[in-house]
Amino acid sequence: MSTNGQADKNLGEIVSEVSEKASLLVRQEIELAKAEVGEKIGKLTRGAAIGVAAGVFLIFGVTMFFHTLAWFLFDIFDFNAIWYGFAIVTGLLFLLAILAGLLAYRLVKKGAPPVPNLAIEEAKRTREQLEAQKIERDQLERSKT
Repeated sequence: MSTNGQADKNLGEIVSEVSEKASLLVRQEIELAKAEVGEKIGKLTRGAAIGVAAGVFLIFGVTMFFHTLAWFLFDIFDFNAIWYGFAIVTGLLFLLAILAGLLAYRLVKKGAPPVPNLAIEEAKRTREQLEAQKIERDQLERSKT
């Protein structure tokens, strides 16, 4: 009888230990998911900030510089009309806007959607391992009987 009591106690301790480790594993996977989502949100934020900066740059930052550049081109190339200089500057503005927009798009695309892929993969692997262990335990129990 004492051997069964000892075996039951050891089994109880083992079950308790497995339960504690499973709980620890779940907490660690949640922390991994939080870290991964935080990283992706950071990328989205940086991409959005660069997109906003591109818009501000396009609207406010370059107006006077490109106006001056148009007049400078008019003077250098001795165009018949000033609009030639402004047409060149407008083309440069659109080119800068396209480049900044593409950069912002790439950064936003890298961070979206903010799904914790690594944590999901790890949880799937853990589930598969636990299921495999359960199958092994069931087979061992059947073989004993």
